Amino acid sequence: MLLQRIQQQFIDSADLKYQCAQTLAPTVEAAISAVLAAVTGGGKVLSCGNGASAAAAQHFAASFVGRYERERPELAAFSLSADAAVLTGIATDFDARAIYARQVRALGHGGDVLLALSTSGNSANMMAAVEAAHERDMTVVALTGARGGRLAQMLRDTDVHVCVPHELSARVLEVQHLVLHCICDGVDAQLLGLPDTLVNEQEISS
Repeated sequence: MLLQRIQQQFIDSADLKYQCAQTLAPTVEAAISAVLAAVTGGGKVLSCGNGASAAAAQHFAASFVGRYERERPELAAFSLSADAAVLTGIATDFDARAIYARQVRALGHGGDVLLALSTSGNSANMMAAVEAAHERDMTVVALTGARGGRLAQMLRDTDVHVCVPHELSARVLEVQHLVLHCICDGVDAQLLGLPDTLVNEQEISS
């Protein structure tokens, strides 16, 4: 019984990813273009999320400042969920809803991108961060689930909304991780050119 449940988890995840490959590819491409324009124009990416989404935001920043799969120059990205002193200080002195918005106002400039991750799209601190990004004339790349929640209603025509069509947070997060990998890979492909598949296969086999 448990074995079948485990297998079903893999099947459900794969089915959703296959579906999203068809429906989300154009918006993921738009997200890549927005992020690429920021980092090549002297800007940066500020990423944030709550819970597991906060971890995903940190993973994205690490892949940009470090590397994704190939060696390349460092790219400017900051995870707004990584500094415990800043987060707890803002939450204590102001309001938990301001933990990201104040950082966006402090660090963000026109030409930067806010990468906002939320499975529901209804988190108050995420909506406040989007509002702050708009005040700074930043582009927002929002990764949400379900129907995007109230956050989706705040987005402008110049923003990018990648909405995973599923209600279960676990499934949404799985696809969002893949989307983040696609963004990293897409930026690398634009900066470094398409990788040589034969070379990669040789590297793997060795």
